[in-house]
Amino acid sequence: MEAAVASKGRPREFCTDRALTAALGVFWAKGYDGASMADLTAAMGITKPSLYAAFGNKEALFHKALELYEIEKLAYTREALKQPTARAVAEYFMRGSIDAQMSSCDPRGCLGVISATACGAEAESIKADVIQRRASSQAALVERFEQAKRDGDLPDHVDVPGLTAYLYTILQGMAVQAGSGATRADLERVVETSLMVWPTR
Repeated sequence: MEAAVASKGRPREFCTDRALTAALGVFWAKGYDGASMADLTAAMGITKPSLYAAFGNKEALFHKALELYEIEKLAYTREALKQPTARAVAEYFMRGSIDAQMSSCDPRGCLGVISATACGAEAESIKADVIQRRASSQAALVERFEQAKRDGDLPDHVDVPGLTAYLYTILQGMAVQAGSGATRADLERVVETSLMVWPTR
């Protein structure tokens, strides 16, 4: 991206895309509360006034970073919904989550899980954004599993919202484990065990 244009018509001396990516890394590693303005400006390579001019305050910057995270780091969740069976959808979700959390280029754990525990003055806005995005993703997954049930791919007795909540609990637990030092092999065992108890006809 070319340098963005400042409000007075003078080009900014930094790339906003790169700066936002750097901010995402800080929020992902430290959480919303743990990321100080000094951490953010150092990682982004800009001054505090430049941050405010380009992104607004810390809260607004986080919302932009969360959107970038969802677009770039959670792309596998959209691909998962295209898989041919409910079991394949679940497996794609879990293995995609492992790949994202074990990336050597990014912090471990899940930004949404980390940020859901924000407790500062802006916590309600942060939590509301995380919860809304999660609810949207879960609704899409519920619909995919409902379609699987209509297609005869899932047993008639399956509680689809409950199954979806179960899968998200597994995913969030894996994210916490990844953030606290679990290895890829540890998480792969969780996936294999979860697939063993997956409901089939």
